[in-house]
Amino acid sequence: MGKIKTIGILTSGGDAPGMNAAIRAVTRAGIYSGFNIKGIYRGWEGLINDDVKTFTTENVSGIITQGGTILKTARSKEFMTPEGRQKAYDNLVKEEIDALVIIGGNGSLTGAKIFAQEYDVCCIGLPGTIDNDLYGTDATIGYDTTMNTIMECVDRIRDTAQSHERIFFIEVMGRDAGFLAQNSAIACGAEAAIIPEEATDEDQLAEFMKRGIRKSKKSCIVIVSESPKCGAMYYADRVKNEFPGYDVRVSILGHLQRGGSPTARDRILASRTGVGAIEAIIQGQRNVMIGVRNNEVVYVPFSEAIRSDKPLDKKLFKVLNELSI
Repeated sequence: MGKIKTIGILTSGGDAPGMNAAIRAVTRAGIYSGFNIKGIYRGWEGLINDDVKTFTTENVSGIITQGGTILKTARSKEFMTPEGRQKAYDNLVKEEIDALVIIGGNGSLTGAKIFAQEYDVCCIGLPGTIDNDLYGTDATIGYDTTMNTIMECVDRIRDTAQSHERIFFIEVMGRDAGFLAQNSAIACGAEAAIIPEEATDEDQLAEFMKRGIRKSKKSCIVIVSESPKCGAMYYADRVKNEFPGYDVRVSILGHLQRGGSPTARDRILASRTGVGAIEAIIQGQRNVMIGVRNNEVVYVPFSEAIRSDKPLDKKLFKVLNELSI
């Protein structure tokens, strides 16, 4: 594509606390390095509709404290088609954008990978997802804030659980990854976590009950990863049927997990990866995600980042089991 002069920024997929800090970092680091910066509103859909605006440092002033994304976000079905991606590319050329920084999760970076392959566009990804399911980075932007939000909610629910001697099944987000459920269970002192990576059959649920509900422990918190088939409601119904002596309740935390001012950790991660995106473009990197691994900024090829097998730390299962007695 020749020399890069103008960089476009977009946020796509589910919003995550810290996305604004990332937008701020890319904008300011880009301007500092001599690039023109353009904000693309509503993700890939905005690029298809030419919803683009030139950004200055003033456009990102004060946004580091805000949750959500000032660029808005959307899931674009049209971008999934060759015709939609052609429209997006035509507008990229029209706006004289030479490179894209995409802030989002697995689906967003998958779209970037396809777009880059079809049109030879320099695309750089930032890991913006509360699910923490992108391979090659220790954490994703928004994950820490969401963990803290879940912890605050569960701490309050536990007061009621103990007062009424109830079992609470609390459903958290995470899609196909159990990072939120596993680690929030440890942070909240939960008795169990039911996650996609550890398929839970009837015997395992019974084991959770035996381990967590003792004569001296009549209340119980179980964190469950969201699932269309086996979410918190499913397990609560099973307990009602199989252990009718217990008072069972369900709390689905839902989208409140996405909101709120980002934590210091998420602001720093967003800032580091945002600056890293500009450095990657200057170095001639293409089609990589910027991650932080062992406290070092790393470049992860899209094909590696969107792998679906980012491993959970198995040692943490042992931690949860031992501390839940």
